[in-house]
Amino acid sequence: MYGPIRNNGLISTHSGMTKDKKIIFISANRHKDPYPVFPLGLSYLKTYLSEHLSDFEITIVDCNTCSQPELAELIRTQNPAYVGISLRNVDGANSLEEGNFLSGYKEIVNTVRSATKAPILIGGAGFSIFPDLFMKELNADYGLIGEGENSLLALIRALENQAETNRIGGLILPGQNLSEVKPHDEYIRSLNVCFDETLAEYYWKYSGMLNIQTKRGCPYHCIYCSYPVIDGRRVRTLDPELIADNIERMKKEKGINYFFFTDSVFNIKDSYNQELAETLIRRNLNVSWGAYFTPGNISAEKMRLYKESGLTHVEFGTESLSDAALASYGKNFTFADILKASDVCLKENIYYSHFLILGGYGETKETLRETFLNSQKIQYSVFFPFIGMRIYPFTRLHQIAVEEGFITPDNDLVEPVYYIAQDFDLDQAKKDALNTGKAWVFPDDPKGDIINQLRIKKNKKGPLWEYLRMP
Repeated sequence: MYGPIRNNGLISTHSGMTKDKKIIFISANRHKDPYPVFPLGLSYLKTYLSEHLSDFEITIVDCNTCSQPELAELIRTQNPAYVGISLRNVDGANSLEEGNFLSGYKEIVNTVRSATKAPILIGGAGFSIFPDLFMKELNADYGLIGEGENSLLALIRALENQAETNRIGGLILPGQNLSEVKPHDEYIRSLNVCFDETLAEYYWKYSGMLNIQTKRGCPYHCIYCSYPVIDGRRVRTLDPELIADNIERMKKEKGINYFFFTDSVFNIKDSYNQELAETLIRRNLNVSWGAYFTPGNISAEKMRLYKESGLTHVEFGTESLSDAALASYGKNFTFADILKASDVCLKENIYYSHFLILGGYGETKETLRETFLNSQKIQYSVFFPFIGMRIYPFTRLHQIAVEEGFITPDNDLVEPVYYIAQDFDLDQAKKDALNTGKAWVFPDDPKGDIINQLRIKKNKKGPLWEYLRMP
């Protein structure tokens, strides 16, 4: 069995030493579509706390690799002082599937409550979108919104010393109004991460990559996006040398040579990206990497440098191939930018794909027709369309949906609601996509099974969607 039970989730920096007190971190995410995602946020938290709390032993338990009975037994055995639960996803963000993950999270919290009286702390990207609702529904003792390392360290120190907690940024307490939460006033710029050995093995096998961050925050104003809610708009870059150290360590120890940079958008902060790429080249790491890019900030010179540092896959957050729809979506680029970015990647022999939203706010039959026609101008790509826009709190789309009467102001949105253009026809969209002669992969398309077979049966690494490309 893969998972934290086998080695208690310890990382190499602990050297197997027994500590006075224990903290258990639980990755509650069990969503595996299109592949399971390494619990990176908890790995950063564990590494950071391990460097600052010398008397604590910290364990990560991953619900993708550990059953609830095993989780309960581990908690009873270790008797932790604190249990932290990370909620990465709220739902599958796919309008063709129903339901959310709240009931599953309740099961995990109930399992923890049955095994310990230790305080439960919750955080993560999903929690940061619905903090007050999740605090109430999960009956947590403490919640942390947004970046968690400094805040969690401050919280544990305060609890250990029976000190006040009201000056901790992002901390929310049971029954507290969001307006009472203190904003973050400091962010981390130098952040190390140690990958749990056993979990690294699992995700290397089943996802074909490990994740790492180079920067946090998103300055853009896409009407539907929750990234600024989760990470804030201020972009914070992380130490390139430490990033290279982390990559080098996993390659030497586990032979892992593909990494995905999980920045909301990679190609912002050009001077930093140049420094990072030059660091990876100078260190001669010889690894491959991919990232999310915007089509609006691409040049052949930059892409050649990134490729030399290991870039093989670009996933463009394109959303539409119609200028009118792009403007409605809040994008700051045009189809001309998209076409240029695609051509640059093609000429530099970098794989690229375009992620789209069909039927979102402002989409019409004309803009949809334009998207399909323009897709024929893009060579050797894959198009991944999602249907409609998931409405998240605190976004411009949320305001629009209320103003238009699409939803009521009191809708908490934890049950997924999608803004889908009134005259959008999914069956017709699939027919139109097929007629383009290009590679379109809708969320319910069985082509995804081909990638899983390559990953598991053929031991192929990376995103692997390049195998689906068409001229």
